[in-house]
Amino acid sequence: MNPAPVICFGQQVSGFFPKRFFVAKIQTARRLQSEIGGEIAFFCHDSDHDPRETQTVLRHRKTNEPAILNFAFKNRIQRKFSPQYLKEIADGWQEKTILQLPNYVSHSLINLFKEASTNTVADFCLEMYCKLGWLDDIRVVRSSDPAVRRAACDVPEFFVDVQFESKIVRARYRDGSFQLHEGGNSYVTVPATPFGKEQISPARDSRLRWMQSVVHCTHYVAGPGEKAYLRPEETPEITFVDRETIDRPDEACTEISPETD
Repeated sequence: MNPAPVICFGQQVSGFFPKRFFVAKIQTARRLQSEIGGEIAFFCHDSDHDPRETQTVLRHRKTNEPAILNFAFKNRIQRKFSPQYLKEIADGWQEKTILQLPNYVSHSLINLFKEASTNTVADFCLEMYCKLGWLDDIRVVRSSDPAVRRAACDVPEFFVDVQFESKIVRARYRDGSFQLHEGGNSYVTVPATPFGKEQISPARDSRLRWMQSVVHCTHYVAGPGEKAYLRPEETPEITFVDRETIDRPDEACTEISPETD
């Protein structure tokens, strides 16, 4: 007897209003679910540390000019190197952003933004996606979850959450040492320390196999960028599905999910 389908898509948190390509993955997964049944799982790679991932591109309601908004972070170390689930939002950022939002989004979205009360980047984004209805009836699997990390398979390429200058940072493990990428060819070496599986998250090229060892999906919705580095031969049990095309994919979606109507 074949197991029920598990339709999965993966993504870092992608702005306090979700990026349009992220919403397109959700819509593709829902369409597929309507055809074959099963459940939908969102593999949230909230262990990623790149602050550019949460840039939120909004269009001015009168001029249609794009603007890039992002979180303000507590300090430089967290902004550059801490994983998203540990990046703390600077005091006053939400209040300052609320003053800007009327230029870009409706009052209904602003009211939802005002209600968000979490103080880390990943939690704030996920809370907003839930308030907007995009994650209704979707199982969220977070790469930061210690239980997920313990259950995941071993991979040759990974990062480790370690302490650096009194903060937890996501450092690449290479040849017995930890490295932080400063940009270009510049790296900072973090002193070696023992670590366990609860501190490990996968590098990009090993992420799919690591995720699959926990999620056990039957179908995976992939965007064009992912397809450039995914290794389908490592997971022959997965049927890969192209996400639906969408215009302005890197801009924010400023709509409430129709599933909530």
